[in-house]
This record gives sequence, structure tokens and C-alpha cells, in this order.
Amino acid sequence: MKAMILAAGRGERLRPLTDHTPKPLLEVGARPLIGHHLDALARAGFEDVVINVAWRGRQIIDALGDGDAWGLRLHYSEENPGELDTGGGVRRALPLLGGAPFALISADVFTDFDYARLRERADADVHCVLVDNPRHHADGDFGLGDGRLLDTPPRLTYAGIGVFDPARFAARDVQRFALVDVIRDALRSGVASGERHAGRWIDVGRPRTLDEARRLAVAQAGAGEVDGA
Repeated sequence: MKAMILAAGRGERLRPLTDHTPKPLLEVGARPLIGHHLDALARAGFEDVVINVAWRGRQIIDALGDGDAWGLRLHYSEENPGELDTGGGVRRALPLLGGAPFALISADVFTDFDYARLRERADADVHCVLVDNPRHHADGDFGLGDGRLLDTPPRLTYAGIGVFDPARFAARDVQRFALVDVIRDALRSGVASGERHAGRWIDVGRPRTLDEARRLAVAQAGAGEVDGA
């Protein structure tokens, strides 16, 4: 099973930090944010990871290289900044992902979710990990019942972690679209499954949450805890 990390965003809410450093390379603890994901994917048994890049993408490619430092094979899908949105970015990367369902992870979350659980969903059409709603997204995204996504309250927040069948993206005849469009199509078809993660999860998209992730990473390092992502 392959994995893809969404790393093409501009990081507007973290400016001016992201004016010269792409958000995935912002330091969280002793590693860049995306490095936590690569560590966790390697521990979970993944070997091939596709990363889409746009804003200051060459910095990401130069920093991560071929993935040998993590025991991974990294492949890059380069985009123009702001060109494709999240779903369109995945569609562009399909030649690198192959025809089987793949794990999809947003670079800008900090979590202890075990990515090995995604490998157990290797036959999924659409499978989403949900978390309790953070204060900046109090209304949530999707309901969850009997392992299925629902369009009814109470709603939880999509964690930026899931498994997707590439056919869901290949079937779209537009270049630019959001990932949530794919999820909602699968939900309406009754084939979108989900699970709730009750552990650590931080949306590292704001100065406050970046500081929170950094404090937690330092505390964990001091305690000798191994990060999950």
C-alpha cells in the first residue's frame, strides 16, 4: 500500500513564518513537521510515499531527498501554487500512486494516530479518520455511526487522515477540486466508512496550534516518548 502526503499548501495563517519556509518544513520539536509523518509511516510498514509540493516545493524536495533517511522511497508530484486544491492535487499524482487504494495524510497535522491502521483498510473505497472538534471548527464535518460516515449531527472533524480509492479522483473531469467533494460523493453513495481517533491530534495551521505542537513535541522528547507522527 502506498501513502500520499498533502504538502502543497501556502500556509497563509502562519505567515510570515511560511513566507520563506514551506509549512511542512516548520520545526516541531527537533524535526520538521513532515518528518514526524515520515517517521510514523516508516514504522507502520509503508515503503513508497508520494508528496505533492507547490509553494516553495523545491525546498521540500531538497530537504527530504529520496527518503533514504527514513528507509522510504519518496516520489514528488510538483504543482503550481494554488492551481489544483487538495482533490486536484491527488488527481495529478495518480500516475505515482497506482491503481490500489492508498493512505492520504495532510502534512499539517500533528498526531499519534497509528498509520498501520490504514493498512488494514487496504480495500476501502473511502475511509476517514475523525477527531473531536477543535475550537476553531466547532461544527465539525461528518457524523459517524456503525463505522459509516453520516451527513447528520453530532458531527466530528475530518482529521486529514484516510484511505482512498484512486478511481474516485480519476473519474473527475476537472483539474481543480477539493478533497471534501470526493468524500461527500462517497458518503452519498453509502460507501464512506470512518473511525474516531481519541488520541493526540493538532491542526498545525495557526500560530497558536503550532506553538501547542512544539511544546508537546519538546515535552515528549524529554519524557523519551516515541512520536506517532
